[in-house]
Amino acid sequence: MTTTHQPPYPPPEPPYGHGSGNGNGPGPRAGHNHAPEADGGHDHGPGAGGGHGHDPGSGGGHGHSHSHGPAAPVSKHLRKVIAAILIPFTAAVVVGLVVLWPGGAPPHQRTGVGFDRQTQQATVTKVVSVSCKSVNASGETPTGDTSTSEGSSAEQQAKGTCKKATIRVDTGKDKGRTFTEIVQPDQSRQLHEGEKVVAAYEPSAPKDLQYSVADVNRRLPMALLAGIFALAVVVVGRLRGLMALVALAVSFMVLTFFILPAILQGSNPLLVAVIGSSAIMLIALYMCHGLSARTSVAVLGTLLSLVLIGLLGSEFIGWAALTGNTDDNTGLIHGLYPSIDMSGLLLAGVIIGSLGVLDDVTVTQTSAVWELHEANPSMGWRGLYRAGIRIGRDHIASVVNTLVLAYAGAALPLLLLFSIAQSGVGTVANSELVAEEIVRTLVGSIGLVASVPVTTLLAALVVAADRPGSEPAMATATVGAAPAPARTGRGRRRKR
Repeated sequence: MTTTHQPPYPPPEPPYGHGSGNGNGPGPRAGHNHAPEADGGHDHGPGAGGGHGHDPGSGGGHGHSHSHGPAAPVSKHLRKVIAAILIPFTAAVVVGLVVLWPGGAPPHQRTGVGFDRQTQQATVTKVVSVSCKSVNASGETPTGDTSTSEGSSAEQQAKGTCKKATIRVDTGKDKGRTFTEIVQPDQSRQLHEGEKVVAAYEPSAPKDLQYSVADVNRRLPMALLAGIFALAVVVVGRLRGLMALVALAVSFMVLTFFILPAILQGSNPLLVAVIGSSAIMLIALYMCHGLSARTSVAVLGTLLSLVLIGLLGSEFIGWAALTGNTDDNTGLIHGLYPSIDMSGLLLAGVIIGSLGVLDDVTVTQTSAVWELHEANPSMGWRGLYRAGIRIGRDHIASVVNTLVLAYAGAALPLLLLFSIAQSGVGTVANSELVAEEIVRTLVGSIGLVASVPVTTLLAALVVAADRPGSEPAMATATVGAAPAPARTGRGRRRKR
């Protein structure tokens, strides 16, 4: 015998899922329900959370459902509205990619400075200790002031013990050739026998000076660390984790093959960054979270936040007169490609740097609103927004702190240098090096903070407007079927 419980809110007619009874009655909606908007994986859980739900207080009997992903499908009308916004946007992004596609970075003559030089892989085959006095150019002990750092270093190089390393070139046309490298005792990088290194090659130099050690070869530890990261993501995230890794690879491909070469070829950095970031956003979000209305709302929230970041960044970078040319690397870029707008490149970096955190915020807020609606379908958009924004406030606090500390960590050597110089806070903040990071941090943080109410409001409006219309009710009345409280096949819990 089945006991029927009255739900605390008017029972809507179900466009999907079960009819009434125990799920084995005669009705076309009895049995399993497969939600049409899957967003990956199988979720098995009780009640309204999706998966297999057995709820004695739902529909007057035994309810059983099987859905792919926790998000309930929205109405056809809402899907059309979302598609009407996102399809033109996606088409515009594709057109932008085609029009601005660079086809590779433009060639140039190597300068031999920094990263712009030829390199080969090499191995340290032998290291012997020698007197610094015998290998230094002057061979004389300095007689000047040795209390300074320069004088102390010169004295140590003259009286100390140096290392003479023999290095074998392992790649290129000079494979097997050896050269020597003198390592001073105060150098931060000391060479060891058997160590893999990167050798810089300058063909115009005298033969004995063509090769020098530029860096240590870190490929093995970096590859091992990347493998551990990928394994951890797949083990914990399973299919979602695998799709996240694929999306990460696609993001790097867009960055490497579109954004960077297009900027080098003289395209507007801001336009390139907006189109490239939009492409990364669409690919990453839909690939990781599925093609669903919930993901589409997160995409819209991310897009609006990126627009705000672009507008604020453009205004304040111009107002603060930030050139974007603040170190040796940006100076080299400007020297090789004078046509590049360096301040535009700075703005592009702000947009791209904010995108990753924005994705996390918008997806989390959208999911929170969706789950709140699943837990209480009678809640209106105002109630959903208030509940979602309470969750968002905690998210805001943690995300802003994360972003500020990330930028501070990246600029830690610079901050340490200012601390050593005992410069005032105002002097430090006014310098372009630090002002650039401050503007980058604050503009990105404003966009992140704004993304919480914007995305929460969008999600609340969409999911609250997704009410069963009159057509399913009329169809149910026509066939004489009893209304059921579950519209997606999920068991509903009674309010207590």
